[in-house]
Parts: sequence; structure tokens; C-alpha cells
Amino acid sequence: MARPPGAGATVNAVARPGPGTGDMAASPTTGNAEELRRTLQRSPWKRPFETGIVGLLWICGGISLLTTLLITFTLLEETVKFFGDVPITEFLFTAQWQPLFEPETFGIWELVAGTMNVLLWSLVFALPLGLAAAIYMSEYAHPRVRQVLKPVLEALAGVPTVVYAFFALTFITEDFLRPLLGQDRVPIFNALSASLVMAVMILPTIASVSEDAMANVPRELREAAYGLGATRLEVAIKVVFPAALGGVIAAVLLAIARVIGETMIVAVAAGSTPALTLMPLESVQTMTGYMLQVGLGDAARGTIQYTSLFAVGTMLFLLTFATNVAATIIVNRFREAYD
Repeated sequence: MARPPGAGATVNAVARPGPGTGDMAASPTTGNAEELRRTLQRSPWKRPFETGIVGLLWICGGISLLTTLLITFTLLEETVKFFGDVPITEFLFTAQWQPLFEPETFGIWELVAGTMNVLLWSLVFALPLGLAAAIYMSEYAHPRVRQVLKPVLEALAGVPTVVYAFFALTFITEDFLRPLLGQDRVPIFNALSASLVMAVMILPTIASVSEDAMANVPRELREAAYGLGATRLEVAIKVVFPAALGGVIAAVLLAIARVIGETMIVAVAAGSTPALTLMPLESVQTMTGYMLQVGLGDAARGTIQYTSLFAVGTMLFLLTFATNVAATIIVNRFREAYD
């Protein structure tokens, strides 16, 4: 079929862009970008409310940083005075802590062992229950049940720790452990009673944060596993839990930090006898328990007992700081990103 004269020229004229066509097509976007740049570069005094909010945020951040620096300076100042009287080798390489009686000894590891004792047994009880509760709320519970159960569980975190402490001393020890294990085997102050109520205290942290991490796992992963014939339990254990592992580890490390820093429960229920042991039915003293004992005692300012308080506080600060650093590294290592 013959082509009409001039048709090819017409097609070529339409298909071939003329000079400046691309610039004209991009000009609206370029214009918007230029307008946005000029808007952002205007004087901040033309947006006083926004400038005030930014300034307030800077002040809050500066106060937090200044507070941290002052706390660190106070700890280090008194700790240096302590190590002027006690060799650091005795503090780190001996295992007997007896600063309030003669002969005075300052081996920190009995206090560290007491802290680790309570931490170990509280995690033994809280970790399985917390993860089981998180899996139930994430994979099994009806939405209405979850809406009721989760706030009730989180309410346990709002109970004052002094209530937990007296509950451990008067009920857990007297009405539960002693009738169960025997009066002669369970002292009135013991690490197990403190660990049990500490497990109840950190249970909401582990369960709630872990459930949030599991709820954020994409539904497509669950549907793919169900499509392959997996059961609900297999999906929860082999698909959802590994995908949310970063959040679960963060929950556990957050609970560990809270146990390490807890004072009232261990001071009332665990006792004040430093001991290098991990046995749960022994009376122990933790680092925070010793700090409370000296802080409420008659140690005069400037004495070695007073400065030992800050040395123990520095060790506690370092342990907590190491826990936070480990949490950041581990969470970044196991973090899963989904589109």
C-alpha cells in the first residue's frame, strides 16, 4: 500500500524531540525543587514556633548530656580517692568483700557474684514464661483477648519495687519456699525469693517488647509457611521467632539491665551477706544492696567506706554500660529489614 506523501516526515517530526524539549519537560520539577530550597533557606525567625520547638529539643538534649557528664565526673572523682587508699589489684583480684568490719577487705567479686546470682535465677524463671506469653499474644490470642491481656501484663511493671520486696520476704519465703523445701534449708534472706519476684517484675518487659517485635514480622512470611503446610506452632517457632530475634534479644538485654540496677528487692529479700556463690538458697549481697546499706548507714564523708560506695557504683556503671553496648551490637547484628 503506497504511503501518502509527507507521512514519513510527519512521523519523524513527531518522534524526534526538538532542541530544548527535555529541558521543558524537566522544568516543573526543577522549579519545585528550587522553590523548596528557597523556602528551607528562609530566615528561621519567620517560623518562630518551629524555631522554639527545635531550641527546646536542643535544651533537653543538652541537659541529658550534662547530667550524664556530671554523674560520671562525681563517680570518677570519689573512685579515684578510693583507689588512693585501696590498691586496684586488691579490688579486682581478691574475692572477699568486708569493708565495714576488721580486717577490712575490698574484693569486689563477692558483690558481683551476688548480682549475677539474682540475675541468673530471675532469667531462668522469667525468660521461658515471657517468651511463651509473647508467642501466645502474637500468634494464638484473639485480638480482643490481646487487647485485655497485654495491658494487664504490663501493669505488673508499674508495681512499686518495695511492694515486691516485702512480698518476697513475707510470702515467697515464709509461705512458699519454707513449707516446700524445709525450714532448715531456706534462710529468711535468700537469693531465690528475690529472684522469683524479680522474674515477675521483668516478665512484662520481656513479653511486651518481644510481642511487639513478633507483631512487626510481615504477614507474608506466615502465609508462605502456612502454604507449605506448617502448623501454627512451627510458624511461631521456626518463622516468626527467628525473624523477630533482634527485638527479642533487645527485650532480654533490657530486662538484664533492670535486674542489675534493682535495689530495693535485693536489699530487703536477698540479705546483706557477701558470698561468692551462685546457689539460690544462700543469703547474698548485690552491688546495689551494698550501696543502699552504706548510703543509709553512718559512713562519714571522706572515709574509705564512703568512697567504696562510689567504687562499687563505678563498677555497676561499667556493667550497665557494657550491657547497653552489647545490646546495640547484637540488635544490629540480628536486625531484619523488610520492604
